[in-house]
Amino acid sequence: MKQIKFITLIGVLIVSLFTSGAYAAERMKMATIAPGTSAYLTMTTFASLVNQNQSKVNITVDATGAATKHVIELAKGKLEFAMSAPTIHFFLKKGIAMYKNVEAHAELAEKLRAVMWFPYGQYHWLAYEDSGIKTFADMKGKKVFLGPPGGGAYAAAATWLKLAGGLDVKAGDVQNVKASWSSAFQGFQDRQFDVYVNGGIAPFPQVEQLSLTNKMRLIGMSKSEFESNDAIQKYLESLPGREVGIIPQGVYGDNVVMSHDIYSGGAAVGIVTRADMSDDDVYKITKTFWENMEGARASTPWLKHITLEYAVQEGGMPLHPGAQRYYEEKGVAIPAGSMN
Repeated sequence: MKQIKFITLIGVLIVSLFTSGAYAAERMKMATIAPGTSAYLTMTTFASLVNQNQSKVNITVDATGAATKHVIELAKGKLEFAMSAPTIHFFLKKGIAMYKNVEAHAELAEKLRAVMWFPYGQYHWLAYEDSGIKTFADMKGKKVFLGPPGGGAYAAAATWLKLAGGLDVKAGDVQNVKASWSSAFQGFQDRQFDVYVNGGIAPFPQVEQLSLTNKMRLIGMSKSEFESNDAIQKYLESLPGREVGIIPQGVYGDNVVMSHDIYSGGAAVGIVTRADMSDDDVYKITKTFWENMEGARASTPWLKHITLEYAVQEGGMPLHPGAQRYYEEKGVAIPAGSMN
C-alpha cells in the first residue's frame, strides 16, 4: 500500500508536467535528496500541489545527489529551489566541515533565502532482529550505512554514533558503507550490510516496508540515557535546527522490536530559494502550497507535522521576502532572526 501511494505521487508529478497549463508556465527546477526520506516526500508534495493549483510556474523535481551540493548549485543560479538545513547553511557561511575548501562560501550563503522549514524526522537506526545487534556497542566492527558520504545526514549520524554510542567512524570502529540513499536501502533489503540509518517522521514508510517481511529492531537511547548524556545535550544546543526526535514504542507494531521509546537525533530542514528570485513568484508559490495542503492532509497523515509555525522558525537564514509576505498575511509570528 505504501508503495502504491509512492508511485501515485510520482505519477501526479509526471502528469502535472503535461497538463495544458504546464506548457505555458515558467519552468523552475527543484533539487532534493533521493526517494526514501520524509524530506523527499515533503518536497515532491510541495511541487505537486503547486503545479496542480496554479498555471504561472511549473516545478520539476530532480531527486538525486546530496543537499550539501544542491545549495551550491542553487546559489550559483543553476536551480530555483533546493533542500537545505540550518546546520548546512551554518557550515556554508563559516566555510567549515564539507565546505572547508569552497571559495567565496560566505557570498554563496548570502544568496540563499528560506521558503519554509519542516521536520526531517527522527534518525532511525535499523538492524534485522536476528542479527543480534541490540545496542550501539553491538555495532562495533559491523557494516553501517550512515548516509551518503559528504552529506549532512552522514555528518549528523556519525556524530550521534560517537556521542551516544562511543564509536568513532574515522577510527574504524565501524565499517562505513558508502552508497546513495536508494542503493543503500536496496542493499540493506538484500542484507549486504548490518545497520541502516535514515531519517523520517514516524511511522516512516521505509521501516513499515521492511517490517512487512522481516522482523526488525530499532536501536537507540532510552529517555534516561538521553537525559543523562551531557555530550548529546551540548550537541543539540550547539547549532540551530538540531533537535531530539522521539520514536514512540510500538508505533511500528510487533514486527519492529523496541525496548522503549527511542530518543534519537532529529533536525529541521527546509525548502530554500535564491535571494534574487521574484518576490511575486515566491509569494504565489508559497501561498499555493499552504492553501492546498490542508486538503492533502486527509490522505497524507504525515503532513500534520508540516505547520506554519514550524515553517518560520529561526534557522540562521532569512525568509525570502515573497514567502515572508504570505506568512505575515496569515498572522504567523515570525522570529526576528527569520525576518528578511
